[in-house]
Amino acid sequence: EGPHRRLTLVSAPAGFGKTTLLSEWIAGCGRPAAWLSLDRGDNNPTRFLAYLVASLRAVAADIGEGVLGALQSPQPPPTESILTDLLNEISAVPDDFVLVLDDYHVIDARPVDDALAFLLDHLPPRMHLVIATREDPRLPLARLRAWDQLTELRAADLRFTPSEAAEFLEGVMGLSLSAEDIAALETRTEGWIAGLQLAAVSMRGHKDATSFIKSFTGSHHFVLDYLVEEVLQQQPESVQAFLLRTSILDRLCGPLCDAVLLDPSVSGQETLEYLEHANLFLVPLDDERRWYRYHHLFAELLRQRLHQGTASSTGDEVGGVAKLHVRASQWFEDNGLEVEAFQHAAAANDVERAERLIEGEGVPLYFRGTVAPVLKWLESLPKTVLDARPSLWVIYASVLLLVDHT
Repeated sequence: EGPHRRLTLVSAPAGFGKTTLLSEWIAGCGRPAAWLSLDRGDNNPTRFLAYLVASLRAVAADIGEGVLGALQSPQPPPTESILTDLLNEISAVPDDFVLVLDDYHVIDARPVDDALAFLLDHLPPRMHLVIATREDPRLPLARLRAWDQLTELRAADLRFTPSEAAEFLEGVMGLSLSAEDIAALETRTEGWIAGLQLAAVSMRGHKDATSFIKSFTGSHHFVLDYLVEEVLQQQPESVQAFLLRTSILDRLCGPLCDAVLLDPSVSGQETLEYLEHANLFLVPLDDERRWYRYHHLFAELLRQRLHQGTASSTGDEVGGVAKLHVRASQWFEDNGLEVEAFQHAAAANDVERAERLIEGEGVPLYFRGTVAPVLKWLESLPKTVLDARPSLWVIYASVLLLVDHT
């Protein structure tokens, strides 16, 4: 159904196979296709339009002669005039065709966005535009969506299913894995194609695939290098700082991020909206776009970088991260989410706060479905800490009795 609409948008983070998918689709769609792979130099509107015309010549060899001449003149006519001439020539193409703009996320120039928006508003019916990008373009997507003129493919559509992961790992990467190992790896990577490929490359030479998969995290050097180079380092320093500091959270919302960061110059909600728009491995947890989480491998990378950066910048890795956890704990407590408040207090090694949250204001926390995390925390405490707070021994005994009776 896509080609019958004006635009197909393929928008997903790095490594989700956007270009490969489109190449295969073009090969089988039965329509002539023009393809333009963009780079940062194409933020120049004149260059962008010149390359656009050049790519269209794969469909119609003589298209855009006058347009190229106008672009090269000392005083080019207004952009809309040039685009109108180009649209008239496109309208004369006798067959339905597709134009693919790949890597549109490199475009950061409003004149280029405006030129493309003009083309979309006046697109001849025989032409279908496809955009592949790591972040949503500044185009009238809402209007196109309302007019039923937009087909969207997102990360959730591109991620491999368990059966697709099995076919890829066995057929393409040449691995022989059990169904359980494939399912575990698909879960670890959340169907992220680059993650599966990096895992497969890393797995070669490992005799115990099951153990490798269990240890495969965002801190694995292949995954780390890819995510750092292709994702993290492409962001402004302020966004990198936000990502690192909020990585302590299993789930995020705007007010919670504000409480953790304590930076009045940063809006948690606006930054989360930016991260979602930029496809930065942020997964919405509800339809209202209130709660989010990071992709598991990305979160692991961020946490590792947070610990490394805190240690190198402050000389106090534990203390720096602990402060973030305490702020998170306070926010969760203030908002009546005592389980998560306890978990962050425990992560901060704030024994006094954790004990107070376990005891609660009425029914102790471990009577409300949190026996396992409470017991795990108590078991992690040194005996000296328990001896220093006899009330913890009482809680410990109560939890053990509860476990024995369940």
